[in-house]
Amino acid sequence: MPNREFYEVDVPIHDSTDPALRGLHVFTGVADSPAEALRRAHEVYDAALAARQAGLEVPGRQPDSWGASGLRPGWEMEWTAAKAGRWRNPLDCTTRSGLPL
Repeated sequence: MPNREFYEVDVPIHDSTDPALRGLHVFTGVADSPAEALRRAHEVYDAALAARQAGLEVPGRQPDSWGASGLRPGWEMEWTAAKAGRWRNPLDCTTRSGLPL
């Protein structure tokens, strides 16, 4: 049986008119593996982009928690540099920060 877990996909982005302007678009949702997470992130992005280009509302979050919001016109995704892995809650009190108390 597949091991469904919450994943994060980090996709570098850049402004198409000024490639020096860079950022990161983050997708999250349920998947069986990093490869499936990357595939789902790309699917929801493609669906959101197609809806926007057609003048339609961007689809909301899917039942498996994947969705695409906050798309920036003129910014391009660098899918070949995307990284997928299990999501880690940055606010989790059990995570060691390495900072002295």
